[in-house]
Parts: sequence; structure tokens; C-alpha cells
Amino acid sequence: MAEVIASPSTRRKALEKGVDLDARAKELGRTTLGPEDLGATAAAPAASAGDTSYWDVDHSAYGPVSEEPMSRFAQVAARNLGAANALIPQVTHHDRADVSAIEGLRKAWRAEAQARGVKLTALAFQVMALARCLREFPRFNASLSPDGKTLVLKDYVHIGIAVDTPHGLMVPVIRDADRKGLWEISAAITDLAGRAQARKVAPDEMGGASMTISNLGGIGGLGFTPIVNPPELAILGITRTETITLWEGETPRPVPMVPLDLSYDHRVINGADAARFMARLVTLLQMPEAMIV
Repeated sequence: MAEVIASPSTRRKALEKGVDLDARAKELGRTTLGPEDLGATAAAPAASAGDTSYWDVDHSAYGPVSEEPMSRFAQVAARNLGAANALIPQVTHHDRADVSAIEGLRKAWRAEAQARGVKLTALAFQVMALARCLREFPRFNASLSPDGKTLVLKDYVHIGIAVDTPHGLMVPVIRDADRKGLWEISAAITDLAGRAQARKVAPDEMGGASMTISNLGGIGGLGFTPIVNPPELAILGITRTETITLWEGETPRPVPMVPLDLSYDHRVINGADAARFMARLVTLLQMPEAMIV
């Protein structure tokens, strides 16, 4: 049999475990071995959930590499996201909304926004619409106890805004979003996003959200599957507005549509709940004047 190919770290572990690499290679029917093969047999079971020992690979054995340490902030976020994705049965509902009316209002109110010193973004309308939906659909504005036996219904609406920063993802929270007007929400978004970039958001400004919005509209994409941020039960993903051709009889009409992606915890929220929630959200986004009044 040809010479066994194994990285130095694999050979070291084999020596520590008393594993004969030549015999193991013959048993498995191949000449390249990694650390994951040291306790395996031809009929070995797959690694159990949460077991990442098989990821321990000496990548330098295959070519040049360099290392970059994960910040403490990034490590905490990684653990939380990994746990959320592993423990929560998540489903994503996709939809889109005509934002013609929103864009019309943004254009009509541009002068007022400048006078107020506020940037009126589509996100402000989306926060307002989501806040109203959370009041109308209480199960979305709730949290499930760790033992899965109790649903905590909240009599407040706080909305988290995921902000991409050089030092990692931060989620500052707009408190009582359902009680704020459009201009207040716009100012809050600008303030929180700016302070997040400067790492000036206090810890108590990043907790207690009813639901989070992850907005990738400024970057691009047709849609994605955001991961629910526990103890929240759902998260709304938003991507770049695109022009879609709709037909009115035989007449084509270009319409700006924003893609919406709602991921939710299926232990509490079912598909019909999500569909009704999104249908209401789409209606509000398409009729912003009524929502503001």
C-alpha cells in the first residue's frame, strides 16, 4: 500500500491515541487520513450534533494559510447564532410589496426632511408598518420560555435594527416604535445606526426587542433566510428594491417592489400565521398614508 498522507497534527494525535496509521488507512481503504479518521471505522456513525472535532483540520497541509483571531464580540455572536439555528425549527416566508407610494412620499417630503435634518428612508416606513403588525398579531410580539411551556406576551413594541459595522453585527433597539411617528422613527434610525458604527451604543440599548429587522437593501440581493434572534420569535429580512413588470390586462406596468423575508419559530408560529402577518405588512407598506394617519 502507498505511503499514508497525514498532517503533523494528525500524526501527533495518532501517536497520543496509539493508532497505527498504516493499519487505519488499510481499514478505510485510502491513503489520506485526517484527525476525524483516528477513531473511525468503515462503518463509523456520523458525528453527533454539536461535535465539531472533525473540523479540526491542519489546513496548512494543503497550501499556504494565515490566521485572523475572532474578536470577543464576534465569538459571542457566533455562539448565539449557532445555538439559535440548531435549537429553533425555523421557517422562512417570502413575499414582496409595491413601494410606489412610499417612494412618492419620500420624494414629496424631501424638503421637509432636509428642514428637520433627518434622512427619510424606506426603512422608517418599514419599522412603522412592522410595529403596527406586532400590535395586531400578539403571538409575533412574544417570547417562548426556555422550557417551551410558557408564551410571554409583551405589551410593548421594541424593534431591533441590525447594523453592519466594521467590528461586527450590532442590533440597537428602537423603543416603543408603535408610539412613535414617522419623523421620530427616522431620527432614531439615524442616531442608533451612527452610534453603532462608532461603538457608542450602550448594552441596555441592544436588548429586549420584540422583533428584529435585517435590512440588506443598501448592499443587494434578491432575498435571504435570516436567523431568528432568540428570545424573539421572528425576524424580518429586507433586500434591495427592484422593478418588476406587472400586467394590467395587456398593458405592462413597471412597479418598484421590495423583497421581504420573514423567518419564524415554528414551535409557536405556523405557516398560516406567517402568511396572514406578511399579507398585512404588505398592505400597510402599499398604503403608507393610511398607516401614518
